[in-house]
Amino acid sequence: MQCPHDQSTLVVSERRGVEIDYCPTCRGVWLDRGELDKIIDRSMEAEIAAEVSGPSAAPSARGRESWLGELFDY
Repeated sequence: MQCPHDQSTLVVSERRGVEIDYCPTCRGVWLDRGELDKIIDRSMEAEIAAEVSGPSAAPSARGRESWLGELFDY
């Protein structure tokens, strides 16, 4: 598949069960139908798990990074 922005070949990466198409040249990210919903659901599940495990197990709000940040770290 080609990048709609610069026509480079997109690379497919899988993060936590979600396939992400991204362009190594412009770093654009494209998601197929339903993939954004999966990302949001898994992010919410991680937030809930952190709250349930208590404040001692979860890092501070400023130091805590969402797994969404991993999506864009190629």
